[in-house]
Amino acid sequence: MRRRHKAPPPAPLSQRDGVDPVRLRLPADPGGRWASARGYFVERYAGAIGAEQVDAMFREGRIVGENGPVTADEPYVAGRHLWFHRRFAAERPVPFEIGIVHRDEHLVVVDKPHFLASTPRGSHVTDTVQARLRRDLKLPLLQPAHRLDRLTAGLLLLVVRPQDRGAYQTMFGDRRVRKEYEAIAPYDPSVELPRTVRSRIVKERGVLAAREEPGEPNSESRVELVQERDGLGRYRLLPTTGRTHQLRVHMNTLGLPILDDPYYPEVLADSPEDWQRPLQLLARVLEFTDPLTGAPRRFESGLRLARWPR
Repeated sequence: MRRRHKAPPPAPLSQRDGVDPVRLRLPADPGGRWASARGYFVERYAGAIGAEQVDAMFREGRIVGENGPVTADEPYVAGRHLWFHRRFAAERPVPFEIGIVHRDEHLVVVDKPHFLASTPRGSHVTDTVQARLRRDLKLPLLQPAHRLDRLTAGLLLLVVRPQDRGAYQTMFGDRRVRKEYEAIAPYDPSVELPRTVRSRIVKERGVLAAREEPGEPNSESRVELVQERDGLGRYRLLPTTGRTHQLRVHMNTLGLPILDDPYYPEVLADSPEDWQRPLQLLARVLEFTDPLTGAPRRFESGLRLARWPR
């Protein structure tokens, strides 16, 4: 019999700028290394924000439990849930709008612009698809059902109600969604297409680019040439799997790196992003049978890639 996990208690802090508070469950401490909640926070966060900032959070009542603010000297209680809001650093706002492709009681489907992160992560927190739409559409529980790389533009499906999210996430996880991408890359007549590329892709945390290595393939993409003009090709990419940077890696493997890719074939020096030279990769089509209604669904992006000659 499968053990059911108890749902965490509701957050005592409201959203801020469309971003949920951080929820932390204090881990087991069999060795008694943390006498207080402060001890744990200092060990976990002082390297990132400094012990003085941790102390300020306790002193100002910004770390709360179910019954209110937590003081620095409160005894450590394993399993206790605590919440706090991060202090958001200034973000360089992405100067492109989010296009609404479809909206109903269950779903919001959008055209995500290049450079805009889907969800809060790392240095991209308040200027993300999720945070923007929660504020603009007054939908505080809105969440993406799948991933779309920050540098890639195109279709992103978000779920309005938390109770529906699992059905749509499972649909993506079980590969019951047909995804079609478009890319602009060099044209090479010696590369035989169409072709299915299979390889083993590894993406290490903290390393910008993924890599291929020997072993059982964990990724598969079909690559088709749609049109060729002036030394460039317009390609249709049909991924079967969804590894991080999969299409970018596979196109690079073919010797056809996607135009304006800052990671492939080599990682470029860290510099401010050039809004005028976005990665030429677009999530063009999402097609599936709706897991809630059983109705066929097909959404197509209204965006176009800038580097294809008009």
